[in-house]
Amino acid sequence: MQPSGELERENDLWPHGAGRDPWRDPWAIAVLGAPAVAQRPSDADEPPPGARLSLAEVLFGRRVSNRALALLAAVALLIGAVGGLVGRLTADGGALLTDPGVTLAQVQPVIDRAAGSVAAVAGRVLPAVVSLEFRVGDQGGFGSGVVIDGHGYLLTNNHVVAPAANIPQATLEAVFSDGTRLPARIVGRDPKTDLAVVKVKVANPTVAQLGRSSTLKPGDPVIAIGSPLGLAGTVTSGIVSAVNRPVRLEGDGGYGNAVIDAIQTDAAINPGNSGGALVDTAGAVVGINTAIRTLGTNEGGTSEGGGSIGLGFAIPIDTARTIAQELIRTGHYQHAELGVNAASVTDGRTDGARVQNVQQGSAAAEAGILENDVITKVGNRAVGSADALTVAIHERAIGERVPISLVRDGRPLVVTVTLKSD
Repeated sequence: MQPSGELERENDLWPHGAGRDPWRDPWAIAVLGAPAVAQRPSDADEPPPGARLSLAEVLFGRRVSNRALALLAAVALLIGAVGGLVGRLTADGGALLTDPGVTLAQVQPVIDRAAGSVAAVAGRVLPAVVSLEFRVGDQGGFGSGVVIDGHGYLLTNNHVVAPAANIPQATLEAVFSDGTRLPARIVGRDPKTDLAVVKVKVANPTVAQLGRSSTLKPGDPVIAIGSPLGLAGTVTSGIVSAVNRPVRLEGDGGYGNAVIDAIQTDAAINPGNSGGALVDTAGAVVGINTAIRTLGTNEGGTSEGGGSIGLGFAIPIDTARTIAQELIRTGHYQHAELGVNAASVTDGRTDGARVQNVQQGSAAAEAGILENDVITKVGNRAVGSADALTVAIHERAIGERVPISLVRDGRPLVVTVTLKSD
């Protein structure tokens, strides 16, 4: 161990007093000190609380001047005021569009429905017109009918009920204007005039009044009532366009070989009107709506795509009444028959029906009518076509003696025919 005196002799190398620094004195005595851990400060030694953060520091993360805060508050108040004003204006605008206290003024009805107006007539006749619906499985069809008797007899078209008559599983129902639905049974059919009568069990039905079609003139107002396209209780109006118009119905769809001496009308008639009523301004039935003619087709209310173009045809009630009465009495109707097959011809001056063949034992054969004779008149009714000859004969009675005018080899002749039954 080197004495400390020797270090003091080295003052020229160490700073003054450095020889007494225990970290420089290798011979210094080691002394144990306190543990090298931090001592817990006493409560008396706790530091005072720091400064609290201002609102500006909390909101903006840094100090903001009071002037800036006042400006921000003013801007916020301005924005709120503008928003409130806009809301008030919007509410006022909505209030201008709606008003829960409004009551619209109403005047007394001024419509004058005279006794002969369409509305007045329809109101009386509608309860007497029904919809007829037939159904086979999930398929079916519809038409119209007219109550003609208090016992529940309805007059309609043969082609309306023919599917129900020909298919055993088919059902037929009549739907009245008040919604009452009743099963209907076929009483009788006449395919040659496309008429039929059905019956339903109904108590005290409204019965249609039957008028006279013979008094109709072109231009007379008429009203058609029925169920076109299944729309029950449809009313349309028009005028009589022509009378005594021979119309041959198509052979399919239940028409048979029907030729009708029709009333032509421009009252709108569409599929489903068939069997409905054509009435005059007194509310009397003057015809049974049966057929329409559309562009490219002549049909009786069942052709798909066919619609009214102002050419509708109805069976005159004078004819329909006679046939319906006989169908109710006996279930069938027999027509007067001449016994010839004919074709429409013209020589440029006169139209007529040329006899193509004469049935053996017929009324024509007994009267001496020959093949190639051209029939021009039956009684006083002019015959301008084969269909006109058919309707002229059908309007006559069985056994009636009728003068028939014809042309044979260019010479006019008149023969008397005693009509027979078909």
